Amino acid sequence: MAEERAGAEPEAAEAEVGQTADKSGKGVVTAFGQSLKTLRVRAGMEREELGKRLGYSASTIASFEQGRRIPPPRAIDRSDEVLDAGGLLTVWKDQLEKAQYPAFFQGMAQLEKRAIELLAYDTLVVNGLLQTEEYTRALLGNRRPPLDSETIEQRVTARLARQDTLDRRPEPLLSFVMCESVLRRKLGGKAVLRGQLEQLLLIGQRRNVELQVMPLDSEDSAGVDGPFTVITREDGKRFVYAEAQGTSALETDPKQGVLAAARYGIIRSQALTPRESLAFIEKLLGEL
Repeated sequence: MAEERAGAEPEAAEAEVGQTADKSGKGVVTAFGQSLKTLRVRAGMEREELGKRLGYSASTIASFEQGRRIPPPRAIDRSDEVLDAGGLLTVWKDQLEKAQYPAFFQGMAQLEKRAIELLAYDTLVVNGLLQTEEYTRALLGNRRPPLDSETIEQRVTARLARQDTLDRRPEPLLSFVMCESVLRRKLGGKAVLRGQLEQLLLIGQRRNVELQVMPLDSEDSAGVDGPFTVITREDGKRFVYAEAQGTSALETDPKQGVLAAARYGIIRSQALTPRESLAFIEKLLGEL
């Protein structure tokens, strides 16, 4: 598979296939933190004071300055204003947004923001664009080796931010097919799963979203090779994304994009219809 390691710019995918993913993500976060500290000291402000004006604790400000945590966009804007930085902090926003994702996902995150169509087949967990905060937290808490608490919080924030895709205008066309086992797996317990199923029912009623379930008793499935996502960009270019075990591949070959979309169409035809799928999710909810 011709792949773009996900830290590279999507536009450069064809030219940088196989190159190493974002080599400077951590460096960007560290450099921003150093800039923040320099500007704070220049302003004669203690961490406690800056934190009070931004709505954070002094320890959180320290984690920003030490590159252990990425501040949200509004905190960057407010810091630039409070420290009279003249844009020296806000200029980092795009790079920090990219750095908040794991290196293997950064390219995909950029594509999601520009997709006019997204087709996702999932067999292990609920798609990140559909997850509740509690489900995401439970999922990340099950990673091994364990993620530290700051990384978990960073990734929860980033994953929820990705869901702006659902409300973007013009609305992208979004289709999700998931294996029945995904909807039965009680990650985090019954209450977490209940909340997740309720969210799926709500999202499934959106006009630009179609949710479908692949039943476990289905005798046919074109998805035996595992989960994948097909993304169509504004210019009509298709990408095929797949990940496993902390690595990912972003396929840029047009032929593979056509084949993946065709395979997804077969999967959809083998799954329950959207109406049947929502009824099935309601049934599962009633069993909890």
